[in-house]
Amino acid sequence: MSEDECFEDARLAALYDPLDPNRSDLDAYLRLTDEFEARRVLDIGCGTGVFALLLADRGIEVVGVDPSLACIDVARAKPGSERVRWIHGDATDLPPLRVDLVTMTANVAQAIVDPSVWRKTLRGAYAALRPGGRLVFETRVPARRAWEEWTREHSHQVVDVPGVGPVESWVELVDVSLPLVTFRGTYGFAADGQVLTSDSTLRFREREEVERDLVARGYRVDRVLDAPDRPGREFVFVARRPPRPDSAEQVGGERGDL
Repeated sequence: MSEDECFEDARLAALYDPLDPNRSDLDAYLRLTDEFEARRVLDIGCGTGVFALLLADRGIEVVGVDPSLACIDVARAKPGSERVRWIHGDATDLPPLRVDLVTMTANVAQAIVDPSVWRKTLRGAYAALRPGGRLVFETRVPARRAWEEWTREHSHQVVDVPGVGPVESWVELVDVSLPLVTFRGTYGFAADGQVLTSDSTLRFREREEVERDLVARGYRVDRVLDAPDRPGREFVFVARRPPRPDSAEQVGGERGDL
């Protein structure tokens, strides 16, 4: 498969949730949503809709956008999905929106590896935000070298997936050419013996690079936080669209905890 093709394969998209059921990483985003009193949220890279549906459960108006139609189909099949506006696409070509908060959870920001697409994504998020609205996303701290743990030994598991049967899976490192790191996921289906693989590439950005990109797109960086469930391993950026177009200024965020 080509890079990130797993998200286009319906059989693999259906495994996304059962193979990674612990989404405690989203708790911090929920707390920030409450802190900002956000009532309208755009979730970029919504995947199978886990976070979007958590927000909808709280009565929040949510738009979820993702380039994978297979993942969107999984999200649409979930209970309560009618409360979310699902868009098949990405943040570079959004319809007119005016939201209080834009999020990119988990690996979304790092999966945007092309610098020009990254810049367009930041611009798209900015355009969707109301003046004073926030953008929140995370990216791994490069110095922690997370890829050194991407081995079969660390990741191997067998999960009995309802309606599918036992699925054996693991990841292995393919290439490290910083700032890009490529890994391969392997998935074996006991029911029919089929084995599927997919390669994914992530971009590891330094904090200073991300702050420069944000400021260049008009944001003000309010805070750079730790992910509470992975202290010291993630940069969590909280950036704001200034209340007035002429009020953009560079503010280096202090490192802290969510």
